[in-house]
Amino acid sequence: MADVQITTDQWIFWQSDIWPWLQLNATIAFTWLVMAILAVGSWLITRKLSVDTEIPPFQNVLEVVVTGMRDQIREVSRHDPGKYLPFVGTLFLFIAMANLLTIVPWYRPPTGSLSTTAALATCVFIAVPLYGFASQGVGRYLKHYIQPTPLMLPFNIIGELSRTLALAVRLYGNMMSGTVIAAILIGFVPLFVPVLMQILGLLTGMIQAYIFAVLAMVYIASATKVQQQAESDDAKKQGDPPQYNSETEEQSTGDNHEQQ
Repeated sequence: MADVQITTDQWIFWQSDIWPWLQLNATIAFTWLVMAILAVGSWLITRKLSVDTEIPPFQNVLEVVVTGMRDQIREVSRHDPGKYLPFVGTLFLFIAMANLLTIVPWYRPPTGSLSTTAALATCVFIAVPLYGFASQGVGRYLKHYIQPTPLMLPFNIIGELSRTLALAVRLYGNMMSGTVIAAILIGFVPLFVPVLMQILGLLTGMIQAYIFAVLAMVYIASATKVQQQAESDDAKKQGDPPQYNSETEEQSTGDNHEQQ
């Protein structure tokens, strides 16, 4: 039986004779393949957008996907999803497309490599404070690391690092485990069981893409909600009523009408 590469890092397409560290493996190749498909596909779908009652099928699918992502972001963050959609939506589409292409023969998802999942988790790690800085400023955001006491500083930093590690390992572990199980079953039952495992792998891949995007949005929302809590505390100290955003106020009004 031929050797099975557990991760895409072990599948080497090209390696330099002069510099052995300079190589092209399946992780890099398939990552660029996914990015190319997303870039070309988005250009083809959006180049001729229509506002008529009858729209092209691909535009209809795109609108459904974008609307669904906006609704999920609004539900998690309780904010307008416009400023979060480009980042969180790109994470979801990349992971979903990388896992969906597993139906193509000889393709291996780059999310089965720890280097890819670590890179995605690092993007979230960088994006969280950036959104926090934009929402409330550098000083106020960094202040929450030493609340309620400066002794909490190392624990808060460890918490930021640990959740980044958890994001990377969770996605990597779920995708790699599916590859390993499929490889084992192919050796014993090479016909029907691998097909069922591939279908299950597609479902697992979509779920993992959804979970990764939702967790990224939860972390970003927690960084921006610090500002709301700080403003509420300042308002209480000054004796002013707390400020609410329009979405929260609208939702509360709707709930009161339903109770009546």
